[in-house]
Amino acid sequence: MKQNISTYKAYRIENSGNSYKGSVKNMELGTLAKDEILVKVHYSSLNYKDALSASGNKGVTRNYPHTPGIDAVGIIEKTNNNSLKVGEEVIVTSYDLGMNTNGGFAEYIQVPAEWAVKLPEKLSMKEAMIFGTAGLTAGMSILRLTELIKPEDGKIAVSGATGGVGALSISILNKLGYYVVAITGKTTEREYLTHLGAKEIIFRNEIENLDKKPLLKPLFAGAIDTVGGVILENIIKSTNAMGVVTCCGNVASPKIDLTVFPFILRGVALIGIDSQNYPMKYRAMVWDKLACEWKPNALSDNYSEVKLKDIQPKIELMLKGKLKGRTIISIID
Repeated sequence: MKQNISTYKAYRIENSGNSYKGSVKNMELGTLAKDEILVKVHYSSLNYKDALSASGNKGVTRNYPHTPGIDAVGIIEKTNNNSLKVGEEVIVTSYDLGMNTNGGFAEYIQVPAEWAVKLPEKLSMKEAMIFGTAGLTAGMSILRLTELIKPEDGKIAVSGATGGVGALSISILNKLGYYVVAITGKTTEREYLTHLGAKEIIFRNEIENLDKKPLLKPLFAGAIDTVGGVILENIIKSTNAMGVVTCCGNVASPKIDLTVFPFILRGVALIGIDSQNYPMKYRAMVWDKLACEWKPNALSDNYSEVKLKDIQPKIELMLKGKLKGRTIISIID
């Protein structure tokens, strides 16, 4: 018989003036609204948005105290929705989770049922969070890229290569037979990137310092860019005729300074990836692929695991750009 739970633990970010601090607090469960579900969280994961939310970035989270965590996986404890049943294992990522809705850094989340994807049979809960939003974003990027670019077409560049999206993109593309060129600012991570499947490594300053011409020598058949700014500009200018570049991040800059020449003289396609509100039909498709033919052989080599109480040091490393791979949070003892 299930226990009647009224309180739960959550990693709460509280503010005092301009200072933001996180700690584990006891929270009370609310009443489920129509079409909501209550999920007992087993794992969450740390993403850049979580680090921003935990440091008081009002572009991510408007009001505090707040529970970050844009990723969660667990078991439905209660439901007010006919399509999902108590006991089903579900993944909840993105939408407003962890932004202005209390997120996955907690023992329970209470969310609209339409945010949940049933956990694929061939994916464990831990594996789902090693992927998390980073893996989903990588998968969305790869889905769009592989629609138009095949392994025989040439090299694929991946920027921000040691980050969550970049590292998983390299692993998946390598498994699919693509020749991957990793772009990174971390000169000490050559061995790590090679282990993921990168065949070549280009350091960030080499890409940033390319010529300012509107078109550059073609180097890549396609690319997955996770950082934006000058790196994205120069990747686009260095992409082959009829190449494809996906973009999903702006940590370097949200701005790009380009002419239309790569697009109208080479036919390069630039595809934006919106992982937050990606349509559920395609979201479920990507999760199914991640569970099966896209699952990297070395997926378990690409993460570290912490408890709720030990999140803060990882957040600080992420904000400094010193975290590599994925960090998952084990909620169940």
